[in-house]
Amino acid sequence: MRVVVTGGAGFIGANLCRELLTRADVTEVVALDDLSTGFTDNLAGLDVELVEGSILDRPLLSKLLAGTTTVVHLAARPSVPRSLIDPVASHEANATGTLYVLEAAREAGAHVVVASSSSVYGDTDVLPKSEDLPTRPLSPYAVSKLACESYALAYGTSFGLDALVFRFFNVYGPLQAAGHAYAAVVPAFLDAALRGEPLTVHGDGLQTRDFTYVGTVSRVLADAVVGRVTSDRPVNLAFGTRSSLLDLIAEIEDLLEHPVERAHVPARTGDVRDSQASSERLRALFPDVNATDLRTGLADTLAWFRAG
Repeated sequence: MRVVVTGGAGFIGANLCRELLTRADVTEVVALDDLSTGFTDNLAGLDVELVEGSILDRPLLSKLLAGTTTVVHLAARPSVPRSLIDPVASHEANATGTLYVLEAAREAGAHVVVASSSSVYGDTDVLPKSEDLPTRPLSPYAVSKLACESYALAYGTSFGLDALVFRFFNVYGPLQAAGHAYAAVVPAFLDAALRGEPLTVHGDGLQTRDFTYVGTVSRVLADAVVGRVTSDRPVNLAFGTRSSLLDLIAEIEDLLEHPVERAHVPARTGDVRDSQASSERLRALFPDVNATDLRTGLADTLAWFRAG
């Protein structure tokens, strides 16, 4: 199997590349990345071909996907706050870029696994969030990811494209960058705690998230690739856990064995209050999957931060 991972030098992409290399059925792994948020060092020492380029480059996509078994489409312009600053750029990368990937995959006859986001649910009161809930995106980023998944599912029904859409929920773990304005909460908290700086908490810290360890996500993605798994409906890639930001801080303090200072600032526009996945559809498709608990995942992530 030849597998192309768009965004393959990024946080989730590089972890997936590592996992794919452990699968006997996978003979070639290619990472496509424009290195806007990914890093070549994430793939250092791996038998992975890195192609530097954009998913908006249609001739490149057509050439790269020729002869490809599966493309795992992770490339995106991440971050709700970033989309508020430049909505058009988020749309172009996430919606238009996905459309171009799907067109190239259709031309190649490739299976496609597409990353969407729990942000498409918006701020609904229903928990856990099942895939059959109405979507109510609150930000341009969320809208672009809804367009991304809608295109993928429509290509399945319109053209018979083998497609699978996952809605990611707050993925965290090794290789997730900190130290920039749009850093996700787990690396931002760990980085600040290790530096002895206050942890910036947006709002009261009681907002909840379904934190999902990247190692588990990578295993599910690789299983989907090897099994050529498809679905005509989106699938949550999370396990129904629910932790507040204050719970997260408490776990970090436990691992560090000392308290950390926190600085509360106003809540961010476009952020949802609570997020928790229904995992029934995921477990039906991948009955052997086992979640990684938050404590274990944080310990592994903290070890990676300290090693760096």
